[in-house]
Amino acid sequence: MQQDRPLIGIALMMGFCIVAPVGDAVAKLLGASVPLGQVVLLRFALQALILIPIVWYSGRVWHMRGRVFWLTLLRTLLHMAGIAAMFTALKYLPLADAVAIAFVMPFFMLLLGKLILKEEVGPRRLGASIVGFLGTLLIVQPSFVNVGWPALLPIVVAVVFSFFMLVTRQIAKETDPISLQAVSGVMAVVMILPLLALGAITEFAPLQIIQPDALDWTLLLGIGVLGTIAHLLMTWSLRFAPSATLAPMQYLEIPFATLLGLLIFSDLPNPLAGLGILISVSAGLYVIMRERATARDLAAAVAPPMAP
Repeated sequence: MQQDRPLIGIALMMGFCIVAPVGDAVAKLLGASVPLGQVVLLRFALQALILIPIVWYSGRVWHMRGRVFWLTLLRTLLHMAGIAAMFTALKYLPLADAVAIAFVMPFFMLLLGKLILKEEVGPRRLGASIVGFLGTLLIVQPSFVNVGWPALLPIVVAVVFSFFMLVTRQIAKETDPISLQAVSGVMAVVMILPLLALGAITEFAPLQIIQPDALDWTLLLGIGVLGTIAHLLMTWSLRFAPSATLAPMQYLEIPFATLLGLLIFSDLPNPLAGLGILISVSAGLYVIMRERATARDLAAAVAPPMAP
């Protein structure tokens, strides 16, 4: 078994927290000029093109059948839907607001774990989830006044990715993470191409294909590379440090997104949204602390007694 090296894991997770918001910023820039379907297609196509050679040269197994294949297909559909919803949200919302609202996902994960997987969730974690969701509503409220229903899209993202994570947990021990993402990239391309063909026939704007200019091509390449690198950084970070150590660090995405929003788009959350971000982050960190305390108590309960 590989020994934990937490400093390397923390450094890799820090890289993820920087790269992921940069990818979101690129998606926001593309939203003004390139149709959604074309952005999503190239995001997954580049993921496949980058990861397939890694799978091939490293000798990883990527053949899937039966239950694993169908769950991977479902996971890919959820991934596509989540990314499409996030990219659409970024067209309308400030970068920091969209990222912060999507961080309601840990609370949905907690509730889904209780309702679907029958996991034990104590009243304190449940209460923190409710408080965190109320904080999210404070972030949504100013954006909803300004742009209407698109302000709710990051909540859709959170719900979709909560199910995405549940499906991932069902197959995580039976698949290699890099092979899984390579296969998902291929599946996504195969599913998106017919949709784009349908969009060409129906002239549905989000599914149109255009000829991007040089800048847009650069951004499209960037979004595929950044999305793939972000996934690899998160995957590798979990090899070197336990998830309990890394989970609180993911909230660093929010200040990085805020900084990028200020530098690139001159956007800052208003005071009400800022208060909501503070409440949501505090509640999320409390949930993580309770998870760690519960895990320690469970480990202590099942540990064999010490010999006298």
